[in-house]
Amino acid sequence: MLPARAQFPDGFLFGAATSAYQIEGHGQGGAGRTHWDDFAETPGNVVRAETGAKACDHYTRWPADLDLIAGANLDAYRFSASWARVLPDGRGAPNMEGLDFYDRLVDGMVERGLKPALTLYHWELPSALADLGGWRNRDIAGWFADYAEVLLARIGDRLWSVVPINEPWCVGWLSHFLGAHAPGVRDIRATARAMHHVLLAHGRAIQAMRAMDQPNLGAVCNLEWADPADASPEAAAATARYDAIYNRWFVDAIFRGEYPALALEGLGPHMPAGWQDDMVVIGTPVDWCGLNYYTRKLVAPDPGPWPHYAEVEGPLPKTQMGWEIYPEGLEKFLLRTQAEHARGLPIYITENGMAEAGPPQAQGTVEDPARIDYISRHLAAVQRAIAAGANVQGYFCWSLLDNYEWSFGYEKRFGLVHVDFDSLKRTPKSSYHALARALARND
Repeated sequence: MLPARAQFPDGFLFGAATSAYQIEGHGQGGAGRTHWDDFAETPGNVVRAETGAKACDHYTRWPADLDLIAGANLDAYRFSASWARVLPDGRGAPNMEGLDFYDRLVDGMVERGLKPALTLYHWELPSALADLGGWRNRDIAGWFADYAEVLLARIGDRLWSVVPINEPWCVGWLSHFLGAHAPGVRDIRATARAMHHVLLAHGRAIQAMRAMDQPNLGAVCNLEWADPADASPEAAAATARYDAIYNRWFVDAIFRGEYPALALEGLGPHMPAGWQDDMVVIGTPVDWCGLNYYTRKLVAPDPGPWPHYAEVEGPLPKTQMGWEIYPEGLEKFLLRTQAEHARGLPIYITENGMAEAGPPQAQGTVEDPARIDYISRHLAAVQRAIAAGANVQGYFCWSLLDNYEWSFGYEKRFGLVHVDFDSLKRTPKSSYHALARALARND
């Protein structure tokens, strides 16, 4: 059973999260091409070469989707805008259809009493900017700040919060070192530049929005707890390096103005000249800290080239993604973030959830008890962290809808609401109904 709203501090926010490319249907409304379209149409990159052209058709079905959020008794909706929908070429003339869409969407949230929590970028880079080097090109920081100004000039007056970039580790490392996401590069020089420029773009956007008097600006980083695979000193060293790259690079830069030495061991020789001079911009103060958390990894030493680590399969129960279920990692991160980074600023869990297979049953319901258990255990971890002094002020479940799960296509289902990807019919799952009951107000 999920803990009730009354078991959390007064004002604690509950929300659901989505992203533009994963649900909107990018092939409509005048949106420009993105590097995810290019990546997905390249054989071998995405299951069945599926793209986000159709997705969940949220572009036309958004009123019913907002009704689902309100019907779950949620307080806020964390959504993202598509850079290429607003500016089809990433720069230049805006697409008025795109701006009109986000204008209607935000109005719809306000009408339903939902707090609009905007993310400016959730990975769908306009192809025209990818042609110019994308995140490897320092100029992207200025292009991104300009995009922020265009969009916020239209909808900023009604937003509860704004985050520049979702999960910069995925934008930098996963996409340029591991090559698992668009643009699918595997190059350490490109990685170092992307991991720096995504932070520079974050800082430039924060500065641009501050100049527009935009309130409640935050940063959202994905964190993955890492434990050594064995008791050896080598495994401990590998785990510390993994932690530096995955968990510390971005939050250390934003909240402490520095990069971890263990990550600079490998990335330092490939960093752009004069990168140190950008740390003041990168560290432009924000109003809150957001953490996306799903799992932990066991890490072993690897004799190959830097970073000298390898992931080892762990013993715990796993989600459809093959990710271990480890709520204790969320508690540990909340306390570490409170002590080392947020330092009194509000902390929000901006994504947490699990993928679980399962079609609708004959009677039109979808039973997902494992998801209810997953959310319940992670909310219990949040409660323990709050009791220990962490200033946690909200929790957003990933995700509202089953959607386009990037390189996994439409196979992995994270939604509180089941989506039939043929008919696009929405069917709330038992987790949705359990959440609605837990969050019901008695006033």
